[in-house]
Amino acid sequence: MDIIKIMPCLDMKEGRVVKGVNFVNIRDAGNPVENARYYRDEGADELAMLDIAATLENRKTRLEWVRQVSAVIDIPLTMGGGIDSLEDIELVLAAGAARVSMNSAAVKDPELVRSAAKKFGPERVTIAIDARRNPAMPSGFELVVSGGTMPLGRDAIDWARHCRDLGAGTLLPTSMDGDGTLNGYDLKFTRAVADASGLPTVASGGAGTLEHFYEGVSKGGATTLLAASVFHFRTLSVRQVKEYLRGKGLKVNL
Repeated sequence: MDIIKIMPCLDMKEGRVVKGVNFVNIRDAGNPVENARYYRDEGADELAMLDIAATLENRKTRLEWVRQVSAVIDIPLTMGGGIDSLEDIELVLAAGAARVSMNSAAVKDPELVRSAAKKFGPERVTIAIDARRNPAMPSGFELVVSGGTMPLGRDAIDWARHCRDLGAGTLLPTSMDGDGTLNGYDLKFTRAVADASGLPTVASGGAGTLEHFYEGVSKGGATTLLAASVFHFRTLSVRQVKEYLRGKGLKVNL
């Protein structure tokens, strides 16, 4: 049985942690360094940080955010947003991240995924897959890029398989329909990505209750559980989630 990991996520905009619903209606959620330190002390296994405006603003990710946050944690940091070259990846890893997460750039240039996996190792390459429900797609899920603003008319699950073939180490699927709603992960989407790719999969988007976290594993097939709103606004703590999962028979590091 895999050890299930808990990964709080810092969505970054203008130097602050923010959180929205369905990728919009964004509100402030605090200082990134203070949040990172808090989650480290809470027992988070990993931390994600996403520069959510980088792609839309056509700029690189803010390396100073990576340096500031990585300096106060001793857990792996996955950084995403505005990373679209091997040089970008090298800079982000040198700034203290353990892994990079790519989304729009990977879709635009799939060979970047292959090259990154070869140069830095698959374990350092996470591909974020944003999707929305669309019955016109074979799987029912349409791939979306550019921070949720650009649907591509491509099947998201086919893309997940392709990411595996390109050498990605981890997939991070987020359903736009569930993001920030606290109504639970999109379990059908998460499970479809996990089953189609066979890769370690991060459940993301919509966790609101302890049961949702358990379902991310038991029904979604995820090995890492990402959440933002419930942690940022202190609805639940990382420790609460871990103790609940252990009580349900899952392996966690307390």
